[in-house]
Amino acid sequence: MRNIQELVKDSEWQKIRKSLLGKWKENPNWCCNQLKKYLGNISTTDENKLKIVMNYLTGSGFRSGKISHPCITDLRGKISAEMKKRKFAKKEK
Repeated sequence: MRNIQELVKDSEWQKIRKSLLGKWKENPNWCCNQLKKYLGNISTTDENKLKIVMNYLTGSGFRSGKISHPCITDLRGKISAEMKKRKFAKKEK
C-alpha cells in the first residue's frame, strides 16, 4: 500500500491540481466538475483516486473554511461514503 505522498505524485493528478489553483473562489462548480471528471464513476473508480481527491479536499484551504461551496461538501460526502462502503465490503470477505 502506497502512502499519500507517493499517490499524489501521479502526473494526471498533478495536472488537475495545477489547473485548480486560484480558481476555487471564482468558479467552484467548474473545480468540482474537474475533480468529478478525474474520479469518473465513484462506485467503480480506483481506490487511489478516491484517496488522492479526499486528501486534497481535506487540505488546509478547505479545512479552514477559506474554500467552501456546497459542491465540495457533496463530493466529499460521496467519496467518504464510497470509502466506507469499500472498507466494509473488504471486512465481509
